[in-house]
Amino acid sequence: MSIRFQLFGKFSVHRDDEPVRGLEAGKEQELVSYLLVRRDRCHPREALATLLWGDTSTDKSKKYLRQALWHVQTALEDGELKGPPVLLVGHDWVQFNLQSGLWLDVALFEQAFAATCGVPGKDLDESDSEMLKKALGLYKGDLLEGSYNDWCLFERERLQNIYLSMLEKLLIYSEKHGKYEAGQDYGSKILRYDPARESTHRQLMYLQYRAGDRTGALRQYQRCVRALDEDLGVSPQRRTTALYEAIRADRLDDAPSIVDAPDAAAPSSLPEVLGRLKRLQSVLAAIHKQVQSDIKAVEQGLETTKQYRH
Repeated sequence: MSIRFQLFGKFSVHRDDEPVRGLEAGKEQELVSYLLVRRDRCHPREALATLLWGDTSTDKSKKYLRQALWHVQTALEDGELKGPPVLLVGHDWVQFNLQSGLWLDVALFEQAFAATCGVPGKDLDESDSEMLKKALGLYKGDLLEGSYNDWCLFERERLQNIYLSMLEKLLIYSEKHGKYEAGQDYGSKILRYDPARESTHRQLMYLQYRAGDRTGALRQYQRCVRALDEDLGVSPQRRTTALYEAIRADRLDDAPSIVDAPDAAAPSSLPEVLGRLKRLQSVLAAIHKQVQSDIKAVEQGLETTKQYRH
């Protein structure tokens, strides 16, 4: 028997393909998700109580955590299941047992990313590309859809960026190997999350033209112009315009380096830099809130320890 946790998209837990009941409450799902996403460490009870019930008194938050842990353990335990426990609960700490054989979509997703992290898309081999495709299949949606806690927003953004990186690698891989339709699919998915990513618009223009869709490539340029204007208030870079002119003149073969060559003028890269900085700003804001929450939890834990000693 094995337990499968799905955190991408809608939260779900299955034991041998059967849904595990008893984890319908939002706080219990957030508790399980937090412990699984940060599965490489033990978590102090004080910190967990403050993280999930920080708007209540210390006594109440601890009580709610005890109740939630009891519900989680009850749901995950199976009287017929022999082997190590899935959840390890100590007097003042909690952690999922990574030796219990549990299946976690986020873990497999991160493993695929780590295995290809230093490999550019153009250097991927077939086995690398297949591994990334399987990892993308795990991404059923953003992490824990419907949850808006600070920790979740931060992790959601981090995993979303990994997802976009995987798509970018496969887009470049597809372009190199002449898989134009597959590349267009990857590029379209990137633009759903980042409509103003100009480099992706250029790659799509190139792929559409190579696939025989010259009209589609020209329309992609117009979508690029609108997205840049609406999101960043800027015009396309010169190489994007040059690519458009080459496609319109049906002379792309005369300018093969337009798609990937770096732009000569440094200011032309500022729009994409601005977009990245805005996304980074939101991530840093989430990190700051999380750090403040962790500091508060540790301070409360120290205060409680002092009270016990006296």
